Amino acid sequence: MRIRCKPWAKPELEACPFYITDPKAQKGNWNALFPKKQPLRLELGCGKGGFISQEAPANPDYNYIAIDIKNEMLVLAKRKLEEAYAQKDMPLDNVRICIDNIMYLTNCFSEADRIDRIYINFCNPWPKSKHKKRRLTHPRQLVQYRMLLDGEIWFKTDDDDLFEESLEYFKEAGFRIKQMTRNLHQEPQMRYFETEHEQMFDEMGKTIKFLIAEPDPSVSMDSLQDLLQYSERTH
Repeated sequence: MRIRCKPWAKPELEACPFYITDPKAQKGNWNALFPKKQPLRLELGCGKGGFISQEAPANPDYNYIAIDIKNEMLVLAKRKLEEAYAQKDMPLDNVRICIDNIMYLTNCFSEADRIDRIYINFCNPWPKSKHKKRRLTHPRQLVQYRMLLDGEIWFKTDDDDLFEESLEYFKEAGFRIKQMTRNLHQEPQMRYFETEHEQMFDEMGKTIKFLIAEPDPSVSMDSLQDLLQYSERTH
């Protein structure tokens, strides 16, 4: 889907107190941006903010970073966050938003930035073989996340091929699957805050796939060094 240019988006973001203009400058120091030192959670590809604007105010004991690649999308997330916190009469102090290319995540985060949980909600499935390395669940991406992760990755998609291939990706990158379902809406105990895409797919009758993955303690980072070096070379 082509996103129309919004000339006002960048100035509005730059005037926002919880927008980070230079995420690379925060590498190794993200926790210092929050008034409280709390476990840090990360949403990769936050889009219009439908998820983060529910998740973050509902969990004030966690700090959140929401990343997207487009000003035009992130500015909508910014507005949704402001509205959500205003409705709850809460200070908006546990969220930071920024623009970044997630393919290069380790340019902005180091192993000092320990992440409690990563959310990947309805990322681009990149179905063509030549594009699959751009997937946010591709092994060369997952091994970058694993360097930072103390907890879990929560992954949702409507795309069958992406989900099935991601099961192999996680294994290759040294993760194990804790929970999974190929039809999230038949598993009410596993449901959590819905994104705009999820609501749309519901209306279309599509099934939502979901998994929770964690680093496999039997697989060391040392054993993944070749994959990590490949990731760095190809980036």
